[in-house]
Amino acid sequence: MTIDARHISVLGPEAVEMLAPRAGGVYVDATFGAGGYSRMILATEGTRVIAIDRDRTAIAGGFNLVDSSDGRLTLVEDRFSNLADVCAAQGEPLVDGVVMDVGVSSMQLDQAERGFSFRFDGPLDMRMGQDGPSAADVVAKASEADLANIIYIFGEERHSRSVARAIIAARKEATITTTKQLVEIISKVVWAKPGEIHPATRTFQALRIFVNAELDELHMALAAAEQVLKPGGRLSVVSFHSLEDRIVKNFIAERSKTGGGSRHLPEIAQTKPRFKLVNKRPIVASDEETKANPRARSAKLRGAERTDAPAQDAGPLPHWPTLATVLRGG
Repeated sequence: MTIDARHISVLGPEAVEMLAPRAGGVYVDATFGAGGYSRMILATEGTRVIAIDRDRTAIAGGFNLVDSSDGRLTLVEDRFSNLADVCAAQGEPLVDGVVMDVGVSSMQLDQAERGFSFRFDGPLDMRMGQDGPSAADVVAKASEADLANIIYIFGEERHSRSVARAIIAARKEATITTTKQLVEIISKVVWAKPGEIHPATRTFQALRIFVNAELDELHMALAAAEQVLKPGGRLSVVSFHSLEDRIVKNFIAERSKTGGGSRHLPEIAQTKPRFKLVNKRPIVASDEETKANPRARSAKLRGAERTDAPAQDAGPLPHWPTLATVLRGG
């Protein structure tokens, strides 16, 4: 099977190489998108891929790849946090590898009607799936304090309070329904020097992450990957900003260390690590890839290999704003 260059994901060859795909192996492409990872895995004869995406458009775009895969590719419309249930439903409760490309895809950013990008005018939507509140709903209903928290926590925007105040003032005059309206509001209170990122970058990132509960999804997806990976199975994750990378880094570090005991307790009291590191430092894109695709500048690839220790629960999610609490005024 040949690989279309248009579908090569950021750090795609490196991420798939980290999986070490082999004939007879079953792999999960947890973020199908344009199918870049799936194509590269399927290039190894005898592999099977279970691909997941919550975006119906991405699933529909993969039908041709399914047809050409000789039955080796299965597409599932779902959240990647549910990957353990998806694998079980496909008769593969244990798999040989899981690969994830975290965050919004280039396809979504390039579609003005999806409302992800400040570069195009479109409806202020930002939903990866087909249901739930949109970014316009959040901007219309959230309190000033909640908006400031959302923009600060998920966008790391130091002008979050000013942006929140500006949004509240603007929505009193007219309902904010388009990306262009929001960009104009933000640009009045956030200024960028030449060479810096667009003033709306961090606010748009924050709303997108919040609307799609992306960081909660990532927490749960990593724990689900731990459940489904066989001993020796590989986890390969590409992230694009510090919030995501911190979650991945901390997850792998926590699951890779021996803990729970002390020098005063028997050796048996020690907790056995559930993963071992594949790369101690994150792999980053080459200069050549960065020139070809500026989005690759911030990409980091981390990997780990599953041990035979029992899987651990996901644990409690961080305490940050949620759609349920913000939209009901909590």
